[in-house]
Amino acid sequence: MTTIYHPASQRGHVNFGWLDSHHSFSFGNWHDREKVQFGALRVLNDDIVKGGRGFDGHPHENMEIISIPLKGALAHKDSTGTNGIIYTGDVQLMSAGSGITHSEYNASHYDDVNFLQIWIFPRQNGGKPRHEQKSFDPALRAGRWQVIVSPRPEDGALRINQDARLALAKLSAGSTLEYRPVFEGNGVYIFVVEGEAEAGGQVLQRRDGLGISGADVVTVHAVSRADVMAIEVPMFG
Repeated sequence: MTTIYHPASQRGHVNFGWLDSHHSFSFGNWHDREKVQFGALRVLNDDIVKGGRGFDGHPHENMEIISIPLKGALAHKDSTGTNGIIYTGDVQLMSAGSGITHSEYNASHYDDVNFLQIWIFPRQNGGKPRHEQKSFDPALRAGRWQVIVSPRPEDGALRINQDARLALAKLSAGSTLEYRPVFEGNGVYIFVVEGEAEAGGQVLQRRDGLGISGADVVTVHAVSRADVMAIEVPMFG
């Protein structure tokens, strides 16, 4: 088993006033050659956007883009004809394929919105761009993994063009939960959204990340009450 520890305090950081963003992996003008990607996981940004502000229309291609609001709501519009709101509890996936243009704005004129944006390299490039969005009941992740992104229909999740899965869990203090990769050779990136947990022999605080490869099972132990995300991805790059 191999691990790579990404403490929250060492993330990249930019603050443009309207946008306060932390990067777990190299992004924009911030580059760390040790933090370019974890396998197919390329971007994990923790964004706070001021009321009434946001990202104007811009293009992407050949990337699976996942948005998870943690607080507040996002107004989304893209070139597939989608125009709507992503609320806390929702998850959105854009498969950029051969090319998609989208904008993301804070749906409130007054309150901040905080969301995670995750980019994963696709299994195949090209293809027709598509958009999916789904609400997930947080109560159904208490003490268990709730799969929110997966290529497997039986997971009941948003469909991704990659042998990758994302799952969320809410753990009570002192509890333990195992994650077993479903695709052979995949690694797992554990990200603590809130609270404190231990995985791979490493204590993880709020917004810390830990990449684990070469393990048949990843055990997460909640030191305190914790919200945890597991990102399973093929290992390359």
